[in-house]
Formats: sequence, structure tokens, C-alpha cells
Amino acid sequence: MIRYRLYGSLPVMGIKKAFDAICESTFNQLKLCENVVFDVNIVTPTQIKNINNKYRKINKVTDVISFANRDNNTVIVPLLGEIFICLAKAKQQAKEYGHSLQRELIFLFTHGLLHLLGFDHQTPKQEKQMLSLTKKIISKAQINPKYIIR
Repeated sequence: MIRYRLYGSLPVMGIKKAFDAICESTFNQLKLCENVVFDVNIVTPTQIKNINNKYRKINKVTDVISFANRDNNTVIVPLLGEIFICLAKAKQQAKEYGHSLQRELIFLFTHGLLHLLGFDHQTPKQEKQMLSLTKKIISKAQINPKYIIR
């Protein structure tokens, strides 16, 4: 089972139920056998920029950052890791891409979770695999159609 703890508020109706469905779908799709928990932090642009600068030496605002507590696919502490989602950046990207904030948050949540589970997108092949898996997880989560990423 995959569980999460949400810190900060998301003014989006039904988002917690959608996140729960993503956790279950991810657990099933990846055939995980361990019980894990992770934290999701909703942050401001200033906060995510500071986190990027401090830990990644990148002085800019990003939409999502994940820090995994894993070593070679083995969870090294009970907490799988932490995801930081910048709500303002998610709103901006939803508008730019012409879709709902719910859709953007679900994508970022799933993307961050996959990073915690060891997936990356440093090469075009990895990026294609990660995007394909993200779409599959969201599709299998059977979330209300307005949230589905096609």
C-alpha cells in the first residue's frame, strides 16, 4: 500500500480522492510489495526556488521536486520521500496547456511519486518510459474523466 501525508492546502475539489486513486493504481501497476508513505508539500514559488537553490544549486521556480529516501530501489527509511508541488506554477502550467488545475496536479503528483520510486527522465528513452507509465497509472486510476490525461 502507498499512503501519503499532505501538507498545505489545495483549493481543488476531489483532489485528495484522485491522489488516493493514483497511489492505488501505482501500487498495482508496479506490483509493489512494500508498504510505504511519503509526504506531499504544497509550496509557494519562493519556497520551491529556495529548495531548488539549496539542494540542487538551481536558482529557479519549478513545478515539482522529489527527494527520495531510497538506495538502489530499497527503501532506507519508512518514509519513501518528499514531493514539493508549487501550486502557483501548477496553475500557470494548467492555463498554458489549456487544461484544468486538477489535471495538472494529478500529473505532477504522479510524476513526483514515480521519481520517489526510482524513475527518472535524464534520457529520451527514460522520459518516454516515465511519461507512458504516468499516463497508464492515471488511466487505470479510473478518475473522473475530466481529470484524465490523454
